[in-house]
Amino acid sequence: MTRLFEPLALRGVTARNRIWVSPMCQYSVLERDGVPTDWHLVHLGSFARGGAGLVLAEATAVTPEGRISAHDTGLWDDAQVAAWRRITDFAHTQGAVIGVQLAHAGRKASSWPAWGFEGRPGSMPVEEGGWPTVSASDLPFADFAAPRALRLDELPGIVEAFRAAARRALDAGFDLVEVHAAHGYLLHQFLSPLSNTRDDAYGGALENRARLLLEVVRAVRAEVGDDVPVLVRFSATDWVDGGWDPEQTATVAGWAQDAGADLFDISSGGLVPGARIPIGPGYQVPLAREVAERVPVRVTTVGLITTPAQAAEIVDSGTADAVLLGRELLRDPHFPLRAATELGIDLAYWPPQYRRARPS
Repeated sequence: MTRLFEPLALRGVTARNRIWVSPMCQYSVLERDGVPTDWHLVHLGSFARGGAGLVLAEATAVTPEGRISAHDTGLWDDAQVAAWRRITDFAHTQGAVIGVQLAHAGRKASSWPAWGFEGRPGSMPVEEGGWPTVSASDLPFADFAAPRALRLDELPGIVEAFRAAARRALDAGFDLVEVHAAHGYLLHQFLSPLSNTRDDAYGGALENRARLLLEVVRAVRAEVGDDVPVLVRFSATDWVDGGWDPEQTATVAGWAQDAGADLFDISSGGLVPGARIPIGPGYQVPLAREVAERVPVRVTTVGLITTPAQAAEIVDSGTADAVLLGRELLRDPHFPLRAATELGIDLAYWPPQYRRARPS
């Protein structure tokens, strides 16, 4: 037996297994209004139907200015709630837990979508639908437009935006929320000394650079109550000397756990261009292991996890409490069902419409 198919309980929510869907931006909002579409219903619904324990919806902006692109989903407006509810309702009929990643892109906002605009790097100009961006400091990312450093009196508004989005997430039927503090987006921009050169209470020492994230976590926890899990995604390293690293990640994870976070989704990179990342099968697994060894927190891992045996070994070894898959689930949304067959696990939640395809 493998623990990969054992349930995992977080507060009042239990995922049926430990194969989880990593948030994957789709850049598929049609009207630039943050409202998810039929694409999102089928995209996310296929993973729930395919047997995933937890489906995490893509980075979803807490403000219009926090979108990565104009085609991103949002939870800054009540008009978005009903569209999300259609998706969460379907996921629940398939037995999956569904969550949403709450995000603010900071200096990486107002970008061209990842597909359909090839050859258009950097920021989308204002005259073509883009907008000015903000960050911890006024340092630009790559060839993006330079952001404006957020003023001290603006930071409570960022915290409030995350809190309000968490409330809308619950109204939309999501079972849990994840705070996005990775991949070079706003909260990561505050965490890393490479992008945060402030000299006030939100810059300099680690406790200052972590202040905004911890305020967000406390606000989200207070809003969602005691029974709803709160996750945090970290980039454990910037892969650049002098940047964010696993030791800082572990320290802040411990603080975030004290602030109300339940589990940490460990990824890496995204803050600076040109970082040398040793990409290969399971290349981020050691980062999750290091964070969990440094501080007693629950962690998941992500990144080129592509086979049932590999996923099972990560969980069974105690390296991570669950695995998150991205590309492999895009290739095969039924990976959890296939993994159970390959590992000799008899699942009770094969969709009845597909039972003729179930191996005997």
